[in-house]
Amino acid sequence: MNIENMQDLFVEQIQDLYDAEQRLTKALPEMAEAAASSELRRAFEEHHGETQGHVSRLERIFEGMGLSPKATTCDAMKGLIKEGETIVSDIKQSALRDAGLIAAANRVEHYEIAAYGSAKTFARNLGMERAVMMLEETLEEEKNADQKLTQLAESMINSEALQTQLR
Repeated sequence: MNIENMQDLFVEQIQDLYDAEQRLTKALPEMAEAAASSELRRAFEEHHGETQGHVSRLERIFEGMGLSPKATTCDAMKGLIKEGETIVSDIKQSALRDAGLIAAANRVEHYEIAAYGSAKTFARNLGMERAVMMLEETLEEEKNADQKLTQLAESMINSEALQTQLR
């Protein structure tokens, strides 16, 4: 894609996000299955439902611009998901694996927070208020998911992982 103006850049950003969210839709059920903690499993399952909504919102943004939804490969998300897969394969199901899964998932959320924040700013600059509202809604869900994961880590998972190590 030749990027020649802000609208082209915005389209490239949402195409990247569209791919990232589709990849995450496939990865979250696997992360949930790999979790030892029922609370972490539930958090991944809830975010899976939200992520399906993120895909739908991006599709509505494309349609609002008169475009067909199209993904461009998000190499960053591919790498972040691969890191999570490595944690699953390298650590047996335990609180230690859960701590690693949370760390990997927090990195995913931080990537998405940055990407949605930029896309929202571009949409605002382009006067696309409906897109701004949808991107803001997704951005808030990403921030909440990040906070929920951090809270799980700090309130129970990390200390359980440490106790396992000390035994």
